[in-house]
Amino acid sequence: MRRLHKRGVMLCVAMAAAMAMAACGEDVEIDDPETPAQEDDAEDVDPAAITIGWTPPDITGVFQTATDFFEQAAAEAGEQGIDVDVISRSPATHVDFADQVAIIEDYVTSGVDVIAISPADTEAIKPAVQRANEAGIPVIMVNLLEEQADVEIASYIGFDNGDAARVSAYAVLDYFGGPGVLGAGEKVDVPDDQFLDLEFWEELYTDVDRSDIQARGVIIEGIAGTFFSEARLAGFREVIEQADGIEIIAEPIAADWNREKGVQAAETFLSRFGPGELDFIWAASNEMGLGAMLTADREARLDDTGGDTPPAEDLVAIFTNDVTPESTDAIREGGIVAETHHGFPEWGWFGTEFAVRLACGLEVPQLQDIRPRTVWQGNADLFYPDPDLPEIDWDGIEAECTR
Repeated sequence: MRRLHKRGVMLCVAMAAAMAMAACGEDVEIDDPETPAQEDDAEDVDPAAITIGWTPPDITGVFQTATDFFEQAAAEAGEQGIDVDVISRSPATHVDFADQVAIIEDYVTSGVDVIAISPADTEAIKPAVQRANEAGIPVIMVNLLEEQADVEIASYIGFDNGDAARVSAYAVLDYFGGPGVLGAGEKVDVPDDQFLDLEFWEELYTDVDRSDIQARGVIIEGIAGTFFSEARLAGFREVIEQADGIEIIAEPIAADWNREKGVQAAETFLSRFGPGELDFIWAASNEMGLGAMLTADREARLDDTGGDTPPAEDLVAIFTNDVTPESTDAIREGGIVAETHHGFPEWGWFGTEFAVRLACGLEVPQLQDIRPRTVWQGNADLFYPDPDLPEIDWDGIEAECTR
């Protein structure tokens, strides 16, 4: 399996900023942020290939990771004699809902075989998905398990957003006094391949006295009022509120899943709460969390111990959600204490497999649940650079394909 190269944190910030500047106001190709989306048209669709139109909601490292694995699975299919073409187009930012609708509509007009979508907003894209339904183009929904009304979705690949945030909240409880793998609380010996998923955490905390768990924290949320942001806020709070000693000391700040806005939100919180007044920041996404980490580091307030030891006084621990090669490196280096894995390699890996199966007239699972789980220094190598992914039976698919 191809290895993903390590990148320095500051280099990635610069690259992300450059990509955003190059793409500002335009839809872009994922692999080439300077290529306008308008150049993609019907002529780009190879009639001999199975063509997948893939649209994530932005061009950040999170969705680049998923795109990499869409393409990696397509390349593997090609080696087995199945010609697969993945067209990747995205809005410039996560809040350009209309641009994503336009991209989906272009895919319908172009006549791609299957459309895969990670929606910026579930309601905004429904009219475009209905057009795909009317055209007989199967649609795969990525980053979502909740079935959507008024549209036909062939398969959902994703995770429960509320459960993912619950997993993050348990990591916070663990670090600030509860049992688990972090901090000063009771350490639990877990096998190397143990999934620290919601089932693990709930079982571990069934009879735990949470009165000794103490911390003050703040939240950086995504796009206020949207499905994904609301689901994660609700899940996180549900677990945090079970520990009376954990106090959320300010209203969340929305940073639109964006790194630079995450920097700004963290600056606001760190200016409001001085050393000793703030123990942790939970950012509901990777990009925002990396922004918060960089800000706390610049302010000389970052807890960079990696979470294996008790929380350091006067420093701020960063917890977040997503897990990419970049953030996994930050976990290894201690800058992020823990992060909840959302399965970006699996999105692309299963996304290509299911798209090919649909184009071939074969069945696919209605739901493919990527179980959210905690990533920390002790298990980071299980995730990147070489995530463990199931083999795809391309020979079997080719043999049964009716295309």
